[in-house]
Amino acid sequence: MHANRLSGLGIDRVRAVAGRLGAVALMGMALFTARGQGIPDYELPPIEYSARIATNQISRLEAELNKHRPKVTEGPFLRWLLEQAGVPVESQMLVFAKTSLQRDLIAPRQPRSLFFADDLYIGWVPGGLMEVTTIDPDLGMVFYKLDSRDVTKPLKFERDNDCLACHGGSMTRNWPGLMVRSIYPDGRGEPITSAGGFLVNHETPIEQRWGGWYVTGNHGSARHMGNCVAHEEGRDAVIDREAGANLTDLSKFFNTTPYLRPDSDIVALMVFEHQVMMHDRLCEGGLRVRKWSHYQRQLQKEMGEPVAEEPVGTALRVLTSETDRVLEALLFCGESPLPDGGIHGAGDFEKGFSRNRRPDGAGRSLKDLDLKTRMFRYRCSYQIYSQAFDSMPATLRKSVFKKLNQILVAEPPPRQFAHLPADERRAIREILIATKPDFAETVQPVR
Repeated sequence: MHANRLSGLGIDRVRAVAGRLGAVALMGMALFTARGQGIPDYELPPIEYSARIATNQISRLEAELNKHRPKVTEGPFLRWLLEQAGVPVESQMLVFAKTSLQRDLIAPRQPRSLFFADDLYIGWVPGGLMEVTTIDPDLGMVFYKLDSRDVTKPLKFERDNDCLACHGGSMTRNWPGLMVRSIYPDGRGEPITSAGGFLVNHETPIEQRWGGWYVTGNHGSARHMGNCVAHEEGRDAVIDREAGANLTDLSKFFNTTPYLRPDSDIVALMVFEHQVMMHDRLCEGGLRVRKWSHYQRQLQKEMGEPVAEEPVGTALRVLTSETDRVLEALLFCGESPLPDGGIHGAGDFEKGFSRNRRPDGAGRSLKDLDLKTRMFRYRCSYQIYSQAFDSMPATLRKSVFKKLNQILVAEPPPRQFAHLPADERRAIREILIATKPDFAETVQPVR
């Protein structure tokens, strides 16, 4: 529901009454009424998610794409779109669970392909639309659909707020976001709902990952839920984890020819799951801090007090909690260890992923993968360079930088960051000072 329809839901009447009762009543009653009507926080000021025009890399790219569009469809168009958008084709992952917009086209014999760059996601299933998600500096996650099947029509990325039924609800903490699900799929790719499932991020054990996904690569003795369908036994679902383990060829499951690659790389999947977690933390944190900073300023105006930029009260508590949530994901708190012997994909994803790495003077980068005992050699997320990070309110970025620096120099570090030894924390700080100018400006003394 759009924010500009709030007056039709009684907000104007609330403001009129609250004006007589005082500023505190105004804010409290307006919020209470909006929530009582089921209006999500992201549809209220200052976010106004559905009513606000998005301005991001997709909205800027549309005109340029139409100038040079090739007269091709399906896979050839997808390859061109990925190239134009700077998304590595090596990031391809394949999911056959019917858990997305185009569920009628998706099946174990026709999976959906997903690709990702640092701030952009593109999905496609043969015969269907392109699904695009990107980061907007004002709105956080924004969802688009693109119909490229008719080459006579101009390309148009359409905002698809129907996605918010899932991507703005309880599974994303009621803010626009992404989620990675692992489910027990039946032979059609339908989730066996009685068996439940898992929301996946870098904390999730491999044993709970990739139900409804294809997975290629080696992971030793560990077993996951991918590459298999489940069957029901009473109220439980049973899946043959052994049959899906350590596969490098998917051709026995479906015809790989229409797809840009024949694989669904295990390394790409694990990096993707971390990135989704980071994007959700960064976007939600930014929107929540903006929301409560706005309410603080409005309240101060109504009470005739000086309007302060520094957060106080609830705004300060939100800033502190979101700082902590960002840092816990940024520094890989609770990361699930890799199996003995590590993981090994085809090797192509690593090359595509590292094309925009930012090395320091010693050649070290936050995109340097480990893949033996953990995902990354230096456990500070490369998402610190992302549009999602840079779009956070200045107060939140400054707070994250300040506490991050404290963690990196502390001896010993706070308990939840004790997984980072002193030499790794020192290396992370040196890399950031060399490659992230606003971090360096925040933490280094002025000379």
